Amino acid sequence: MNDDVRNIVLGLIAAGISAALGWLARTYLWQRKLRRKQEFFGLPENSESLLVVNRDPATSEPAVHRFDVFALLELSALIKDCGAHLQMVTQDATQQGFGERTEFCVGGPASNRRMLAHMAAMLPGIRVNIDPEPGPDRGAFQIGGERYRLEPGVSEYVLLARLSAGENTRPVFLFCGQRAITNQAATRYLARNHERLHRKHGNSTFVLLLKVVNSQAYGPDLVELVADVTRAAQAPLPAAETVRTSHRAS
Repeated sequence: MNDDVRNIVLGLIAAGISAALGWLARTYLWQRKLRRKQEFFGLPENSESLLVVNRDPATSEPAVHRFDVFALLELSALIKDCGAHLQMVTQDATQQGFGERTEFCVGGPASNRRMLAHMAAMLPGIRVNIDPEPGPDRGAFQIGGERYRLEPGVSEYVLLARLSAGENTRPVFLFCGQRAITNQAATRYLARNHERLHRKHGNSTFVLLLKVVNSQAYGPDLVELVADVTRAAQAPLPAAETVRTSHRAS
């Protein structure tokens, strides 16, 4: 074997080793990223999860609003990416305890009894106005001493929460919006930002208030983080006379 042939062979071997090392590094990083995602969502390989579906309050039939369907599709893709399985149930047919399986609960307390139960048990500092009569506070959120009113299509709020009852329990994710389109906005926000949320909050409980801006023009895509309201959400509500209406600029 002359020097030219030997150099070619050595070059091919080096290229093969480099390619193999690159593949191994990419595989390791991908697996680490997947493990972190599974840990945050409480969805190890082949685990079971629960999607709790609300009903469309605008109809007398047990229908689901189309934007809530879009939210469920986004969550289904996220669960599939973790290698987990899902069971979809309606809000009035759920009887499992808290933390048995990872749960994704979609819809405000007016359309989802399960959401109402979770908020009453875990988030006493939040109240949602579910009065069906028209008025300026219809659909408004009260979080601690602040009130956030609904302006349909212009300024709408949604709560995104990860609730955990302990180390050996699975988390419950809440998507509690003032309108169905805000529920989809919250699921999309979670899918896009779960790595950052994991770095910041770990596997602990958090409650975020998000604002969906000008949904009549931008749909569920333009979302702002208003505040981390975890502390206020877990504390008792203040006296009614101390509550003020927030007028945050868009």
